[in-house]
Amino acid sequence: MALPFDSSGPICAAMASQEIEALSGALARLPGLGPRSARRAVLWLIKRRETALEQLLNALRQVQELLVECDTCGNVDTTNPCGICADPRRDARSICVVEEVADLWALDRARLFTGKYHVLGGRLSALEGVRPEDLTIGKLLDRVGQGGVDEVVLAMNATLEGQTTAHYIAERLEGSPVRVTQLAHGLPVGGELDYLDEGTLAQALRARRPVG
Repeated sequence: MALPFDSSGPICAAMASQEIEALSGALARLPGLGPRSARRAVLWLIKRRETALEQLLNALRQVQELLVECDTCGNVDTTNPCGICADPRRDARSICVVEEVADLWALDRARLFTGKYHVLGGRLSALEGVRPEDLTIGKLLDRVGQGGVDEVVLAMNATLEGQTTAHYIAERLEGSPVRVTQLAHGLPVGGELDYLDEGTLAQALRARRPVG
């Protein structure tokens, strides 16, 4: 019995070239995009290949050529140090510690924190084998040890691993002449910063409290 035509099934896939299928597959691996959404995106780009597709290709090419990791904080930008670290209007006396670059971007969109950032590159996890030396905790301690820092804000995600990481850093900073605070009200248990709205993030920043 012949299979009916299905725009999302193998018949449709066989009608596309290997190059188009490769593009669809690459897009499908992006967060929030599945195979169907990726195919729709590819078709949209193909219809607008003279405008949107060319703009996308140019943007991707520029990012590939210019993208660097900030040696100071671990942010991803096209300059090193990044725009945040190089901004003289930022308060260098306050450092907000986050797990990933996505968390940094989410917090900075709230436009309430005027200090600098530090990206750990992950979170402690015994299950996944992530140890303190696998993160940039040592670099953070070096930044604090250089002086000029009054407050370290621990903006870990409200997960078990995130809070474990926050407690570990707080313990390592004991005895340092800095005030250690963490995000407070507004963060749901298990919530991740990158998925929270700006109002919730703003409330959490305003209500940050001392650790310990």
